[in-house]
Amino acid sequence: MPSKSYTPVPHSKVRYKPRAHYDRETVHGILDVGLVAHVGMIFGDKPMVIPMAYARLGETIYIHGAKATRLIKKPSDRAPVCLTVTHIDGLVVARSAFHHSVNYRSVVVHGSLRRVETIEEKERALIAVTNHLLPGRWDEVRPMSAKELKATGVLAIEIETASAKVRTGPPVDDEPDYPLPIWAGVLPVRQVMGTPIDDDRLNEGLSPEMSVALARAKFKVG
Repeated sequence: MPSKSYTPVPHSKVRYKPRAHYDRETVHGILDVGLVAHVGMIFGDKPMVIPMAYARLGETIYIHGAKATRLIKKPSDRAPVCLTVTHIDGLVVARSAFHHSVNYRSVVVHGSLRRVETIEEKERALIAVTNHLLPGRWDEVRPMSAKELKATGVLAIEIETASAKVRTGPPVDDEPDYPLPIWAGVLPVRQVMGTPIDDDRLNEGLSPEMSVALARAKFKVG
């Protein structure tokens, strides 16, 4: 059983210690309610960061795409990778421009890539990514065909180290500024999913399956 926390290393340490979290509960909690991860790696001699859907299963994060895309096609096994997920929870409005900030929850993962080769793991990964966005959706739709499965590439990122950084609370102004006649506080930012919009070619009388309601509940903040 892994330890309760990731061991910080020089490239994963958070500079401002009061906002640092290395425990798996915090890191996994932030990852598991994200919609998009930004995946960074080196292609040739150029850095590249690509936004991708993802899912976490234990200490492995899965990403996927068409086999012909650069991210899926080019990397070799064990290539180093950095993955980030960020949630913005509020704009922190201070009495000076210098002290304006953002309330947020973020995770930075460092790991290595592994190509998913077996049909069993590939299907498990695709189920996880689908259900991460829409809980239970995989069982509501038609099965993926062998052709579709073959055309889809899946990469696994084995988490080697991870850190979370979290800011909450009001602005921290300079003491002489507090009497100034300037409003200060937090402007909350909420992530919500709106009312579903029917496809123009939807069969008459159909309504969204349970996965849509579960997604709206899962990704509603506050």
